[in-house]
Amino acid sequence: MKKRSFYSFFAIVVGILMLLMWSFFLFAGMVPELDSRPAEIILHLCAEFLTALALIVAGVLALKSSGHRKWLYPLSIGMLLYTLIVSPGYYIQSEDYLFVVMFGSLIVLSIVSLILFIGDTHEH
Repeated sequence: MKKRSFYSFFAIVVGILMLLMWSFFLFAGMVPELDSRPAEIILHLCAEFLTALALIVAGVLALKSSGHRKWLYPLSIGMLLYTLIVSPGYYIQSEDYLFVVMFGSLIVLSIVSLILFIGDTHEH
C-alpha cells in the first residue's frame, strides 16, 4: 500500500501543481508567447492541461485500484516525461537553472513512480 500511496499521490500532486502553475502564469500575464506565438503556446497549454488532468485521474484510479489504472497511469507518466524533457529548453535559454533542476528532479521521481507502479501491478 505504501508504494501505491507514493505513486498515486505523486501523480495527483504533480497534476494539481501543473494546473496551478499554468493558471498563475496565465492570470499574472507571464506567458508572453500568447502575443508572439499564440498557436504554438495554445497547443502547448492544451498538452500541459491534458497531462495534468490525466495525472490526476490516473492517481485517483490508482488509489481506488481501478482496472483502468493499468493503462492510464503509464500513459499519464509518459505524457509527463515528454513535457519534462521538452520544457527545460525554454529555461536553459533564459538561464533560469532552478527550473531546469526542478524538471530533472521530476524526471527522476517520475521514473521511480513508474517503476513502483509496475512492481505493484505485477504483485497483484
